[in-house]
Amino acid sequence: MATAPQSTSLLGRRGRLSLDEMLAALVVTGHVAAEDAKNVRMGSRAGRSTVELHPIIVIANAKLPNLREPGRPLSAEALTEWLAGQAELPYMKIDPMKINVAAVTQVVSNAYAVRHKILPVAASLGEVTFATCEPFDATWATDLSHMLRRDVHRVVANPLDINRYLQEFYGVQRSIQMAQDAKNAAGGYDSSSILNFEQLVELGKSGEVGADDRHVVHIVDWLLQYAFEQRASDIHLEPRRDAGKMRFRIDGVMHKVFELPPPVMTAVTSRIKILSRLDVAEKRRPQDGRIKTRSAAGREVELRISTMPTAFGEKVVMRIFDPDIVAKDFSQLGFSTTEDAIWRGMVERPHGIVLVTGPTGSGKTTTLYSTLKHLATPAINVCTVEDPIEMVSPEFNQMQVQTSIDLDFAAGVRTLLRQDPDIIMVGEIRDLETAQMAVQASLTGHLVLSTLHTNDAPSAVTRLLDLGVPHYLIQSTLTGVVAQRLVRTLCPHCKQPTAQDPHEWIALTHGWDLPVPEKVFKPLGCLECRHTGFMGRTGVYEMMPLSTRLRGLITPQLDLASLGVAASQAGMQPLRISAAAQVARGVTTVQEVLTVLPPIETESDETAA
Repeated sequence: MATAPQSTSLLGRRGRLSLDEMLAALVVTGHVAAEDAKNVRMGSRAGRSTVELHPIIVIANAKLPNLREPGRPLSAEALTEWLAGQAELPYMKIDPMKINVAAVTQVVSNAYAVRHKILPVAASLGEVTFATCEPFDATWATDLSHMLRRDVHRVVANPLDINRYLQEFYGVQRSIQMAQDAKNAAGGYDSSSILNFEQLVELGKSGEVGADDRHVVHIVDWLLQYAFEQRASDIHLEPRRDAGKMRFRIDGVMHKVFELPPPVMTAVTSRIKILSRLDVAEKRRPQDGRIKTRSAAGREVELRISTMPTAFGEKVVMRIFDPDIVAKDFSQLGFSTTEDAIWRGMVERPHGIVLVTGPTGSGKTTTLYSTLKHLATPAINVCTVEDPIEMVSPEFNQMQVQTSIDLDFAAGVRTLLRQDPDIIMVGEIRDLETAQMAVQASLTGHLVLSTLHTNDAPSAVTRLLDLGVPHYLIQSTLTGVVAQRLVRTLCPHCKQPTAQDPHEWIALTHGWDLPVPEKVFKPLGCLECRHTGFMGRTGVYEMMPLSTRLRGLITPQLDLASLGVAASQAGMQPLRISAAAQVARGVTTVQEVLTVLPPIETESDETAA
């Protein structure tokens, strides 16, 4: 066994790090026991293969106990951070969404980067930053600084990340370049020749990169897997004059991911249209399709595809429906104990209409699918009519609206009534005919779930009256209404306790005398949440079950303000109070919920009306 060095630092050494040196330093700094280090060393020598693993990976795989910080395992990330401290260099967790791949891959060749195990992560006119897992091997940095005539900065990163992103960054960039070269060989592309929209349509008819080109296939495969990894809910492909943009929506916020040359963006769009069985030749009309694929973890994931013609080509939006995200247990939806009981009381009845309201993207689909999953048992026949089918589920019988053959929501519900259903889910009540069919289904002994677009729960009743549904039918069939919004939740890894600003609290709980919580939390930002301070989203709800008194208020000349007051007196908590409870529980912040709640002016206007 080699003798451990007496210094607690590896500073001053040169060249690549050996396993013996790193183990010895970990023993001296008190992170690893000498006996554990010896076992790792012996095991490494016994199982040494032709592929030399980085010392960080060998030690991380051994899962040694951390003597200095017992609660923190010696993972590859923790060891990398420790090594950065030993080398007195910045530690970096590589976030590919914050790296301009097209720019950094132009700095050095793939072969050079692989040879020195370095990854360019930032580049500007005056300096370049490289991630390395060999912080004591700096000979390449001096040479590169002379060649590039720029300052070279080094940061220390996980060797697994460096190897992975070396392959991904250079691989995707190579595919883009090869696809671009194929386009040029097929006739070239001159952005300056696009003078107006008519000429653009003509240009799109010839000389395209083949959608089945293996480089384009690689780009699309990478894009989808990358989106799954980053927890994206939507992928946006946006054509522009000079460069097409790729953006992801993560936790409700858009993030720029990548840029593609226009001809490559066109080819990628065509590839996606082929996968979703759309008409590739039709570029003037919006189209809808779907793709079913698997994530890297093996889960089946559905993508809903929507195309739209724009000035510079077709814009594509892919909405991702991950079964693990869309169908959740009630507790995961953000229901409080009281809200859970109210919701179950509404949806576990044998008949009646339950409405979920809120704007697009407020989580209505997730709430309905999760509820249907809960209700769907072998003894129950669950049927849905949707436009489009958001996520195919084996527990339901799902029907797609087809307006081209006059199969709308009303015709769909009429058909479902002859299919011996127990529960019917109508994607959306848009017109009187659909509302009448939903009422008829409820009157004949079925539970009907559907959605409406209103700001709050009481407004759903006036919307049904506005559509022309008789008040007495609403009285006899409507079980309850739930209005909801989605708010970002604080990252559990980095949120910090703070004092609540009383003025902000009053702005949130407008009109309700709620005590200011003693302790709330604020976002900080860490590696886990990509320095946003938030991770994931949860729902805030306004639940209005219809009591006998509320039913009595539903008249042709319904006073919405009176209905809202009566609902509050009956126990309905407005969205603001549900959100305030989430803030008090440390789930989110006042600033976050104020961005998604209806403005107070709107509520006061409705009260005054």
